[in-house]
Amino acid sequence: MLVEFDDVEFQRDSVEILKGLNLTIMQSRVGIIGPNGAGKSSLIRLVNGLLAPFSGQVRVDGLDVQKHQKIVRRQVGFLFQNPDNQIVFPVVREDMDFGLKVHIKNAEQRSQRIESTLARLDILELADRPVHTLSGGQKQLVALATVLCVEPRLLILDEPTTQLDLRYRNRLISILSEIEQPAWVVTHDLPMLQTFDRVLVVADGGIVHDGAPDKVVPWYVRMYG
Repeated sequence: MLVEFDDVEFQRDSVEILKGLNLTIMQSRVGIIGPNGAGKSSLIRLVNGLLAPFSGQVRVDGLDVQKHQKIVRRQVGFLFQNPDNQIVFPVVREDMDFGLKVHIKNAEQRSQRIESTLARLDILELADRPVHTLSGGQKQLVALATVLCVEPRLLILDEPTTQLDLRYRNRLISILSEIEQPAWVVTHDLPMLQTFDRVLVVADGGIVHDGAPDKVVPWYVRMYG
């Protein structure tokens, strides 16, 4: 999937966050790092229309995100840092079923998709669990299953390991290595980026470094660590 930023500017409360950003991304695994408040989350939210640029254009496979928001949102899955912001129904299966109704009208087919997705993530036993009984790690995997269930063409994850213990952090990283979809990950968890194709450093309103993880991550640690 090709994503293009064409002279994009983004402001929040009259403060310029991104300035004249020109960027093309088509790699399968992309890490996005940078200091707190640099604009990482703003950048990824521009891709599926959660935020709108002040000026310029963001395109996903040639589609202007603002003009074709509904189409783009069906193609770009977004995983929030806090799964409680993503899971809205009291039971896991109900939450996943709600998200699928737009894509699959047949209830039996939706059920099959839900179970196959949960099985793929090795959490099928959570299907009928009340959400409030889940651990933070289980909630994050359920939120990820909900996103993957609709089969997006691109997956974007915002700080997915921040609230996870080591077991669930490693499980999530393993899942990311197995899925077919391209994935962008905003993270401070630098070791998880070692197998990625490309790492971007967001700072000072733009991309200040861009390249392979073995070059970019050590530079970032020297500059910002």
